[in-house]
Amino acid sequence: PWPQAKCRRGSRRYSMFQVAPLVVGADACSEAISYALAQPPMPSLNRLLNLIVIVTAWFGTNLAFAQGSHMGYAQLAQSDGGHTAVFYLTEATEVPVQRGPFTLSWASDALPAKGNGRLIVISHGSGGSPWVHTDLARALVQRGFVVAVPQHSGDNYLDHSAPGPASWIKRPAEVSRAIDAVADHAPLASLLSLDGVGVFGGSAGGHTALSLAGGKWSFSRFRDYCEQNIERDFSSCVGFTTLLRGNWLDGLKLWVARRIIAWRFSDEKVQVYADSRVKAAVAMVPFAADFSPESLAEPRVALGLVIAAKDVNQIPAFHVDAIRAACQPRCEVILRMPEAGHGAMLSPMPPLVPGSIDSYLLSDPPLFSRKTDIPVLEGLIADFFVRHLSVTP
Repeated sequence: PWPQAKCRRGSRRYSMFQVAPLVVGADACSEAISYALAQPPMPSLNRLLNLIVIVTAWFGTNLAFAQGSHMGYAQLAQSDGGHTAVFYLTEATEVPVQRGPFTLSWASDALPAKGNGRLIVISHGSGGSPWVHTDLARALVQRGFVVAVPQHSGDNYLDHSAPGPASWIKRPAEVSRAIDAVADHAPLASLLSLDGVGVFGGSAGGHTALSLAGGKWSFSRFRDYCEQNIERDFSSCVGFTTLLRGNWLDGLKLWVARRIIAWRFSDEKVQVYADSRVKAAVAMVPFAADFSPESLAEPRVALGLVIAAKDVNQIPAFHVDAIRAACQPRCEVILRMPEAGHGAMLSPMPPLVPGSIDSYLLSDPPLFSRKTDIPVLEGLIADFFVRHLSVTP
């Protein structure tokens, strides 16, 4: 019954995942409508409002690109030897670029175009890279944001030496240094007002976002959580090192993990961090069990949550749902994705070896539609930052 043919447009854009032209028109409109209609039944008025929000978010995300803007890329050196990737609006022509397994597209070191004057910092997950967040970066750039992705020391795709709490304690300050680096980058600094910065993070990056929203945590809370819940939330305590497989080795794995965690994470010092420039944060599938929920009952900044109901890596009941219960109505659930897993925070998705630990923890559940659901999610995240960073759409 929906007049889908009236949604047709003639503009084109490039897909970050396939670097192939996609028509921004009837097919896209149909996908957004199909997503809305696939949601659980609700009263007719609420259903209609939900549909309007989803379709509006999709078109809002793609409007700037349809008008001819492109994405630029710059790489800023970090004092620790890493690099911060920066994405921004430009009128320069994009070209395909290869980064690891990904064929992406941008205009390197191009002259920036004026956007909305706001910066978003993306905190990548454990062992992550900027490249698995380039679809979200593009969606934000299309709405006028500059996007910076710092390389978290000791916990990135080039260096896995210090993941977990050893990284979490450093990450908020690394976000602050990324803001400083952009402020010192003359081509962009004149186009930005850094009194209202947004932060997005998924998984370990979600922990970063919660820290910058005022969350308080400690090594000892991590230890205590794992002592009590390691059998039910094993990967949250040991990372991507091994799995419980229901055999005789499970008892040994649990014994060793508990001993190592108790030895390494006994410090009871409460970790808290603030950067007054950060005014909004989005935490997607975060590791959150080591936070005191009460510390986020009154978030310091506008706080949005993204929940993947079928996440087996950070099980929502132990992590994001506990934060949601503490902070609502003073925080916002941007989207609860009933069929999504932990890997929904990654787009493009890296290749996963079948049967591997990565595949088990990150693969999309069978009913999750990446083609349909990810653009909707990106649009809603962009909408959240537009609302809370005083941006005129």
